[in-house]
Amino acid sequence: MSGPLGRMREKFGLDSNSKPVPEDQIFAQRLARRKVLLGWVARLLPYIRIILYVVGYIWMILIPFRHLGRGTWIDENALQPGQAASYWSWDDVHSADRYLDQVERLYATNATSAQKASFIQEEFWKLGLKAGVQAYHLTSHVTEVSGVNAYGVYAVPRASGAEAIVISASWVSRMDEGGGTPNMRGVATVLALAQYLSKYSLWAKDLIFVVNDGYMDGMHAWLSGYHSVTLSNLKADPLKHISGVIWTALCIDYPGHSFSHLGIFYEGLNGRLPNQDLLNSVVQITGYTGVVPTILYDNIESSLPISLLGPLGDDPEVKTYFHRASNVKRHWQYEGLNRASGVHGLFHKFRIDAITIFAYPALGPYGFHTLGQIVESTLRTMNNLLERLHASFFFYVLTSPRTFVNFGGYLASAILVSVAMIFGGLRLWALLKRKRSKIAGLVRSLKRFGDDEKGPFYLF
Repeated sequence: MSGPLGRMREKFGLDSNSKPVPEDQIFAQRLARRKVLLGWVARLLPYIRIILYVVGYIWMILIPFRHLGRGTWIDENALQPGQAASYWSWDDVHSADRYLDQVERLYATNATSAQKASFIQEEFWKLGLKAGVQAYHLTSHVTEVSGVNAYGVYAVPRASGAEAIVISASWVSRMDEGGGTPNMRGVATVLALAQYLSKYSLWAKDLIFVVNDGYMDGMHAWLSGYHSVTLSNLKADPLKHISGVIWTALCIDYPGHSFSHLGIFYEGLNGRLPNQDLLNSVVQITGYTGVVPTILYDNIESSLPISLLGPLGDDPEVKTYFHRASNVKRHWQYEGLNRASGVHGLFHKFRIDAITIFAYPALGPYGFHTLGQIVESTLRTMNNLLERLHASFFFYVLTSPRTFVNFGGYLASAILVSVAMIFGGLRLWALLKRKRSKIAGLVRSLKRFGDDEKGPFYLF
């Protein structure tokens, strides 16, 4: 057989007219081809790694672009966000103000955790709720924390008590990552909501009101007690009153006198995220019920150095990109460090969809009236659920409150960079193995030389 094709068939032993090739020669040819292929890949590997790095990092930079994201939508048809009428009125705002006066007096008198929890318990009792307190002591490798939680359970008359919704506020706000700012208006809001919501019998799920001590430590103790979780570093009193399986939870954080924007915090421990339908429902309700500007976290403006761009930084598209990039950076910080962005993050490990609603402190124009309407409408939306939230995404990156990048849109960038790192590690491993082989061969040669010439030859 003549021609290039025939010569290639003869070379690889595929010509039917050629003589049989010995098996050891076939193996030798395979090893030779493999060696040539590996050598070719080894020569190209540095360029392949550079390409993977460049494409991966460029992809990451492109994630905040609005053309790459998608608009959010509600997957669960049963939710119907914003469709129910809100009955929260100025009378309820007056109740919240009265509760706030009592909470402020507790702070003015430097009340202890036990005194504050006792006050909350008594107020829940006055409303006819099954109330209780929980003392706890938490030990970590950094410090020891003690506190007392207070909670109340409203067992709705028209339901079996198999499911529940949690409305909570911590005594310490998440401002400065739980730096110590009091969340007095958040606590007052929970008390006013307990008074208001317990007057209606339209609920299909029990309502649990929790005011936890500290920032995250109190809720950690309460959730552990509710789900009968025993931890070696936590000593907590058992809960006297519990309800059914908790499906959703809203954590209210209202540290200022008034607020201008409503921020949403949603990252949980170990990278867990709530079902996106919960966030989308709150955003839709704030836009159409409370008419409040919604932001992610507390990012009103970009935290990135856009001023370094000079006149280019005034372009609307550039400002939009940097604002979205700031949201993505904040998300990856929480996800990369496996940290929760608020008290809500503790619920996620128990398969509870939860978020924190953060009232961004400002001189106005919003207050108790707007926040109460938004929380009531959100609870009415969650009350419509027939099963756990499952229809929407659990893996996503929100670039803005109404746009997101799904799992397939951002994962490829991380995979490309990871593959480049793996190739680099394999290359170092191969070089190290080659050096070890050379050293082992040198040692054998020296040892053999010593045995032949001078008896046993020792390197050391």
